[in-house]
Amino acid sequence: MDNLRSTDEQQIKNIQSAVRLADARWKSRFPLLNHQDALGMIILLISLAGMITSGWAYLADLIPAWSCILITAFFAGVSHELEHDLIHRLYFRKNVLIHNFMMLTVWVMRPNTVNPWYRRGIHFNHHKVSGTPEDIEERVLGNGMKFGWKRIITSLDGFLSISVRRKELTEMKLFNYIPFVLKGAPLAHIYIVSLYALLAIHGFQLIAQFMDFQYTYPAWISQIIEGLNILAVVWVLPNALRAFSLHTVTSMLHYYGDVDSLLKQCQVMNHWALAPLNLFCFNFGSTHVIHHLVVSQPFYLRQLVAKEIHAVMRENSIRFNDFGAVLRANRYSKATTMEPLMAKTA
Repeated sequence: MDNLRSTDEQQIKNIQSAVRLADARWKSRFPLLNHQDALGMIILLISLAGMITSGWAYLADLIPAWSCILITAFFAGVSHELEHDLIHRLYFRKNVLIHNFMMLTVWVMRPNTVNPWYRRGIHFNHHKVSGTPEDIEERVLGNGMKFGWKRIITSLDGFLSISVRRKELTEMKLFNYIPFVLKGAPLAHIYIVSLYALLAIHGFQLIAQFMDFQYTYPAWISQIIEGLNILAVVWVLPNALRAFSLHTVTSMLHYYGDVDSLLKQCQVMNHWALAPLNLFCFNFGSTHVIHHLVVSQPFYLRQLVAKEIHAVMRENSIRFNDFGAVLRANRYSKATTMEPLMAKTA
């Protein structure tokens, strides 16, 4: 066991050293990369402008709804990576006003989450206890669940996830349903109400059409529906797509239950079949494992060094595209038998 632990520690150091050397080479070649605060702000403003511009183009009938949804979802995915870096205080650490402005902005861009100040605590906890029953951040997203409809539903909507799994999640020290729900106020609540109102309205209209049921909305209700439809295209549905993509990828790449080393916390998920999902979570599946090994690295550098670091990771026991982990409820061991496992994670 001591020899195994020593090997793991050496392999971890090999990867970490490779990441830091690659970062240094990129910064030496492109001095602009040394201006971390400025780059974070520039990326934020470009992403925000991208979301606003695509929304404006849709309202001006310059692009169709589906195009607006896809473009906005992409920029929302960038905002998630920015929030991730902000949680680790990688931008404007010494300027509280600007730092909190950025935190608020990325929350507005991706509202279907708890607020980022609260998420900082559960994310730090995730790094501390990744792969264990106390990892609230990943368990909320389906990590450790057996594969089936319940796990798929968990990926669709975070509020639905914590609601249908309330009893299971309450076993964690950091989870309390009502306080957890309140940490999303007000943005997550506006998002949830809008999403379920849209589902109810369009569900009713489909059923009415199928049953040839004639109805007429009062003018004020028609105006509300028109506003909700606009909100759906420019804000709600893009973030629903972003969240589904991120939740699906992250719940596949994190291991759970038999994690006893930093090397076993994550894998690389960069298979071509995952390209559509990775597109809307800014290549999270391909690069997130790098973050677990070097948390001080900003996300844009992870993208730049990923190809080089993947080669080092292959040489140092990091797994790639282990899709079977989903069928093993994220267990690292490939020898896991399913029957007892399914009973425990039901």
